[in-house]
Amino acid sequence: MANSRSGDSMTVRIVRVLETFSAERTVQTATEIAERAGLPRSTAHRIVGELSAEGILERDEGGRIRLGMRLWELALRGSNALRLRQAAMPHMERVQTLVREHTQLAVLEHDEALFLERLSHPDAGANITRVAGRLPVHASSSGLVLLAFADPAVRERVLAGPLRALSTETMTDAAALRALLTSIRRRGFVTSPGSIEAVSTGVAVPVRDRGEVVAALSVVLPREADPTAALDALRAAAHDTERDLRALR
Repeated sequence: MANSRSGDSMTVRIVRVLETFSAERTVQTATEIAERAGLPRSTAHRIVGELSAEGILERDEGGRIRLGMRLWELALRGSNALRLRQAAMPHMERVQTLVREHTQLAVLEHDEALFLERLSHPDAGANITRVAGRLPVHASSSGLVLLAFADPAVRERVLAGPLRALSTETMTDAAALRALLTSIRRRGFVTSPGSIEAVSTGVAVPVRDRGEVVAALSVVLPREADPTAALDALRAAAHDTERDLRALR
């Protein structure tokens, strides 16, 4: 791939274009994409045109740009995320029937918790998580489980900070976080009250594949709720997900 004057390869520039889209920003003009990607307008317009021709991006009736269906199609082909979701969904649904709040599946991606799926009851309490959304690993119950069982180099990189606070109760002290991660590895779960929303408690357990923790299953409960039944349900769901992952190899 040819480099730009700034030294960025075409691949890097394409990724920068795609990363301008988010759950809150699903449609943009080519000029807005250029500004947000930090690219010259001519470069951004050319990339947008080429990606649109291949179906990676699409134009609406007003000429604005959105992510294309072909990108979704390609992302799912042979994706480990699809395999995880396929294995976990029936068991997440069972948990959700019990808790009637929020049930989530997350993986570790670039030192963040990336959420692959979320089931929510219409009357459920607060939860900022979105499917394909990310949260800092130290600030959510799913992220804490993923960080606890991550490669030591990843843990040390995260612990080196900065540890951003999402609420007044988010753990931002590296020593206290290190002790919590040790506890999670020993107990095999975490309950995390108020780390994102003061009114909520996150409960999470690891999901393993071939002995390695590859995901976290979690629920978000009202702060005053007893997490015991939800934790038992999560453990059973993780066990059954691991069994089904073996069958999908």
